[in-house]
Formats: sequence, structure tokens, C-alpha cells
Amino acid sequence: MGVNSGSFSQVCSRLKMRQIALLVHLNEERCVIRAAQAVGMTQPAASKLLREIEADLQVQLFERHARGIVPTSSGEILVRHARTILLEMQLAQQELATLKSGLSGEASLGTVTTPAADLVPSAIALLKRRHPGLLVSVELDHSRPLLEKLIQGELDVIVARILDAGSADNLQFEPLGDERHAVLVGGQHPLAAKTGIKVEDLANYPWIFPPPGSVLRERLVGLFLQKGLQLPANIIQTQSVQVITHLLRSTDAVAVLQHEAVRPLSESGFLAVLIEDLGLEIGCFGIITRRGHKLSAGGRALLEALRAAALTIYHRNAGGVELPIQKEGAAHGAPRLRVLGIGER
Repeated sequence: MGVNSGSFSQVCSRLKMRQIALLVHLNEERCVIRAAQAVGMTQPAASKLLREIEADLQVQLFERHARGIVPTSSGEILVRHARTILLEMQLAQQELATLKSGLSGEASLGTVTTPAADLVPSAIALLKRRHPGLLVSVELDHSRPLLEKLIQGELDVIVARILDAGSADNLQFEPLGDERHAVLVGGQHPLAAKTGIKVEDLANYPWIFPPPGSVLRERLVGLFLQKGLQLPANIIQTQSVQVITHLLRSTDAVAVLQHEAVRPLSESGFLAVLIEDLGLEIGCFGIITRRGHKLSAGGRALLEALRAAALTIYHRNAGGVELPIQKEGAAHGAPRLRVLGIGER
């Protein structure tokens, strides 16, 4: 049964913040009792409210099962918008509190590994000089989960890659640079002083791989397949540069890293570069924000600091250009994304 536009407007006008929160908690908890507790309601009141909303909208929002509830397609749509409303209200409360107290608010940033080594520290240092009272949260991950959190409003800005053409319409991308990945070992490794090393020579050593789902992991697997090699039998999975460098210095493991991220350790002899550039085409990373979304004061300050630091580090100030989305196997005519230069607003 379709949604009646008049009923939809009426029910939306009657929804209060606690009721909107209930919809979000029902989706997260998948249990009416726990969702009701989370918003300070009784279970009968929560069940009654859900039935009323479904009756007004003339759609079923959640399917009831013995083990709990599951959102329907209609429910997922309403929950997505309800979550956005809650996040926007939280941002409004934070900005009002900031205005009242004279503090500088909060900003959240997600980043992939390479810019975490230079761009992000430089931008945060600049940001804290300008706004010492600003609380900055930084999350390190690979691009896909960072993009999901950005789209859901959990992060203000990310420095990552856009891999999925489906999200292009919702995002604004400011390109920064590409990456070259080197094969590194600890300075004590048996092959540390040797030259002319190939990937084939390293098959019997332990390898440190990024977690599944990362672009680098996909490219590494592809590299082994192209060379007719089996994946290493001895694999450690982590994306933490600190963990990787400690493992390299204490074992005979091999890792693939962006060299700039660990150059001080290689120059001091703690790490050794066996292969300078594997030729992995990871794609361009850049500053990504949600298109049409107005950032909080803290988020805007963070974005300005990232742009200023990028001008110094990457010397990028190009005008806006149209680039295709980076997607493996994409055909001609794939969706295109508006790409801004660092100096553009």
C-alpha cells in the first residue's frame, strides 16, 4: 500500500523528538523493550506509538518476529531520515551551547593512512592554533567505512577515496594526490641489505596485510594473482601503522606501506625498503564532504585548516574539473562527480 501524502504530512507534524528517537532505537536495538528503555518509554507505549505511526502512514515499518523486529524497506527510509533529524538537532544543541559558553565546539575527521602521516597532523596543528578550545576527534580507517560514517553524519569531513559511483551525488570531492606504496621490512631482516628483490622472493615470509575491504588489500591480492603467486600462508591483518612498524622491527615480516608515512624510520635504519614502488594503482585521495550539508562552526574551521595544510603539502590549487568516479570495471558513461580544487569553495 502506498504512502498517502496527506497522512504523511500529518504524522510528521505530530512526531516529537522522543518519537523520532524511538524509530532510530527500534532499528538499532531490533527489540521493542530495549528501544523503549533507551527513550524512557514503557514497552506498551512504544508498541502503541509504532502502530499509530504505521496506521497514519499506511505502511508497515517493522516486521515482528519471535526474536525481535526488522525494518521493512519503508522503515529503513523513515529511520534514515529520523537519524538525520537527530544528528542535526544534536549539532544545533552543540552550536547553541558553544554560542552560550564561548567555547569553540567540536569537529570530527576521518582519514585513510597516508594523509594521517602529514596532512592531518599539520591541519590539526593549524586548527588548534586558530581555535585552541575546539575539540577535534580523528578516526583512522579505510575509505568505505569512512564514507558510510560521513554520509550518516557521524563525521564532518573525511580524507579518503570515493570508490562507489552510487554515492557520488551526495558528495563533494577535492583531490589531493596519489600514493606510491613500497615493500618494507625491519632493519634486522635477512634481506634488508639486498638489492633487486622481487615480490616472488618474499613469498615464504610473513606478510602484514590491511583488513579485507580496503583498497590496498584488493590491489595486493590482485598483484599476487597477476604474478601467478598464491597469497602468503602466513598473514597478519592490521591497518595500524604503529603496530606494523613494531612488527617489522621485531620479526621477519614484510609489509606494504606508503613510504612517506614511515620515511623517518627508514632513513634512521629501523626499516629497510626492499621495493621502492609496487606500481599499485590505488587512486586519488582527497577531502570529502556531504554535498548541500551545512557544516557546524567547528566543521567549517576543520575544513579550512585541511585546505590550508593541503596547499602547503601537496601544492594543489587547481580549479574544479570533472573526473569519473574511481570504480573497478566501470564502463564508459559512468556517473561523474563534481571535483573541486583546494582553493574553491
